[in-house]
Amino acid sequence: MTDPENPGPSSSRLPAADRRPARLAEAGRAAVGALILALFIMTFVGRAFTVEGPSMLPTLHSGERLVVERVTYLFRPPRRGEVIVFRYPLNPRDFFVKRVVGLPGDRVAIREGLLWINGQPVHEEYVTTRAVHAFPEVKVPEGHYFVMGDNRNNSEDSRDPRVGFIPRELIVGRAIWRYWPAERIAVLTPPESFRSLP
Repeated sequence: MTDPENPGPSSSRLPAADRRPARLAEAGRAAVGALILALFIMTFVGRAFTVEGPSMLPTLHSGERLVVERVTYLFRPPRRGEVIVFRYPLNPRDFFVKRVVGLPGDRVAIREGLLWINGQPVHEEYVTTRAVHAFPEVKVPEGHYFVMGDNRNNSEDSRDPRVGFIPRELIVGRAIWRYWPAERIAVLTPPESFRSLP
């Protein structure tokens, strides 16, 4: 028997029906927090992209998935040899993946199947087929980059007037990691061939 004047310790537990709205509100807050975090990561840190087409063979195959990070280029410009994702100049809703070969101020050409930068041939170990067509020397304008696919004879890149020089503001980020398929997981690093260039 309980004394109505002294009911004893009170319980803070609510009936199950009363706890349900509190649980829903908590789940809703968690979902909103997760969404905000995901949007922050996708906007400022990085996101996933799927390679479409053969233009980056043999380095990247169609259907492979990449992590593209956006933070590095907030602190420094792109470097030669880095694989980047950028918005297609004629339709910024489309994304291309290519390799940066020319920086602002560089002179870029293709002669006898080889890439030349600032009067020096670049021996690209990652390119398995030399370019069939020559490309006359051009100077990369300030604030722009010259990009090429590793599959030199099957790539719509800066040699094509529809692509041309890529403005810095169209670059989404740097591809740093191939995470799919599992048997081809790899970190993407710039090749040695660009390090000796001035």
